[in-house]
Amino acid sequence: MAGSARPSATGRDGRPSREPVTARLRAALYRARRRLRRTGVDYFRGDGADWWAFAALALAVPLLVLLNIVAPDWAPPTALVLPVLAGALLLRPGTLVLLYAVAAGGLITESVVHTGEQLAGDLPAAYRHGVTPGAALVVGAVGVAGLLVAQFRRRIGVPWRGGSTMLFDLRERIRVQGRVPVLPDGWHTDTALRPAGGQSFSGDFMVAARTGPGGRVLEVVLADVSGKGMDAGSRALLLSGAFGGLLGSLPAHDFLPAANGYLLRQDWAEGFATAVHLVVDLDSGEYELLSAGHLPGMHRLAGAGHWEVKEAEGPLLGVYDGAKFEGVRGTLGPGDVLMLCTDGMVEIPGRDLGEGMDRLMGEADRLVATTPVAGRSGAAVRLIDSVAKHVNDDRAVLLVWRR
Repeated sequence: MAGSARPSATGRDGRPSREPVTARLRAALYRARRRLRRTGVDYFRGDGADWWAFAALALAVPLLVLLNIVAPDWAPPTALVLPVLAGALLLRPGTLVLLYAVAAGGLITESVVHTGEQLAGDLPAAYRHGVTPGAALVVGAVGVAGLLVAQFRRRIGVPWRGGSTMLFDLRERIRVQGRVPVLPDGWHTDTALRPAGGQSFSGDFMVAARTGPGGRVLEVVLADVSGKGMDAGSRALLLSGAFGGLLGSLPAHDFLPAANGYLLRQDWAEGFATAVHLVVDLDSGEYELLSAGHLPGMHRLAGAGHWEVKEAEGPLLGVYDGAKFEGVRGTLGPGDVLMLCTDGMVEIPGRDLGEGMDRLMGEADRLVATTPVAGRSGAAVRLIDSVAKHVNDDRAVLLVWRR
């Protein structure tokens, strides 16, 4: 019939398909792109096959061999460590052995070719290219080390491409969990946490949440796990998740007893921790500090112009069952500052702990209390740099103030 659309193709059922060719091409390209993206995601999560990586690295071997033969000054025999090292990071142990076989074949090929060139030359003794025993030992040593790394990854079940992502994700989750939620107008906080030795994981951590009816209560827990740096990092990872789940799920006075019971159940050889639990009523400014062997809180009274040490009583977490924790109360008025920290901020070898606290409060006077509110952002970091920049211990500071 005149004016009717002409079929552009025939469908699978034999009926004419009116779908334009360009539309079908676009759909095919979209499906291929999705398949490629899914394959890439699976690979970097450690779920996909590693044959694509093996094929790319296996093709790199003959390319390096060819470069060595054509331009030996630019591609020495030891250049084969590049695919060998990449394979150690990307491939499973079984596939890695196949890549090593390909690399060994490439090394033999280079040796045969250069030996032939040397014998065919006018001055064999002057020939300076070829596979030396040292070059073969370097490639072999890198291969052995790479195989050990691949076996270790296989034993723990986390490939490097997924393992590094997992560690990064864990670190970011701890930071997010310790981030103080948005507070009502007139309330401000600043925090800083710096692990010992510039490492990524710390034995100090913080969890925070707004609880109570309408989120009118701010609860913050600052904890210090025994040990420091990576030694305490794994235990801090576990405890931060547990403490974050307990915070707000229990009445304030039940938090530390529950945390103590949880730590006792872990039965760690070095399983104690200190913690301070801050509970602030954001309407009235009244607060309570409950401590488990932690450093006292420090409250600067704006009207009086001096600091008060708020020391609550309570034993370390994870020492004995049935521990009791007694709180100390106070009120944050306009202009007041409350400071909590871990022992890395105040411990000075050979000196009394009170000296370190006095020094910290003096610096806080200079950097926080006498500084306009608009200029207090980053005050916690500046406190660490001023008081404990070179201390080889985990350090954490929490500042809470009210306008």
